[in-house]
Amino acid sequence: MKPRTLVVALLMAASPMLILPAPAAAEPPVYTDLFSDVAVQGYDPVAYFKDGKPNKGSKDFTAEYKGATFRFVSAANRDAFLGDPEKYAPQYGGYCAWAVSQGYHAKGDARFWKIVDGKLYLNYNGAVQEKWEGDIPGFIAQADKTWPDLNRKR
Repeated sequence: MKPRTLVVALLMAASPMLILPAPAAAEPPVYTDLFSDVAVQGYDPVAYFKDGKPNKGSKDFTAEYKGATFRFVSAANRDAFLGDPEKYAPQYGGYCAWAVSQGYHAKGDARFWKIVDGKLYLNYNGAVQEKWEGDIPGFIAQADKTWPDLNRKR
C-alpha cells in the first residue's frame, strides 16, 4: 500500500473520533473552584443569615456536605449548619441562580448573594445579579424547574 493511501485510510478510520464531541464533564452537586473542594469560596454560609453579610470561614471549623467542604467562622455556626444543612447551604449547590434559571451551570460568587424567603442564592457577578434582581420570583421559579434536569445531566 502506498504511504498516501495508508495515511488516508488511517484518517478515515480515526475520523469518527475526531468529529464526535467530547462527553460533557459532570458538574459536582456543590460548586467548588477547579482545584479545591471548598464550597462558597470559603465563606461561612450560616453567617449570611446570622450576620447579614458574607464572612470568611476558618480551616478550623469545617463540615463535609454533598462532597464539598464548607468553612465556618465558629463551631456554633458549623453546628447550626450540620443541624440543618438544607436551611443554610446556597440554593442550586451554590451555582449562579440566574444561570440555573437559564438552563446551565455557572459559578456562584459568594460576594453576590441574596436571601429570599429564607434561602441563600448566589450569582455569578454584579451585572448578573442586577439582571436576576429584575424578576427574582420568576427566575427562582424557572431555576426550580431547571435544576433537577441539570442534575440528571451529570
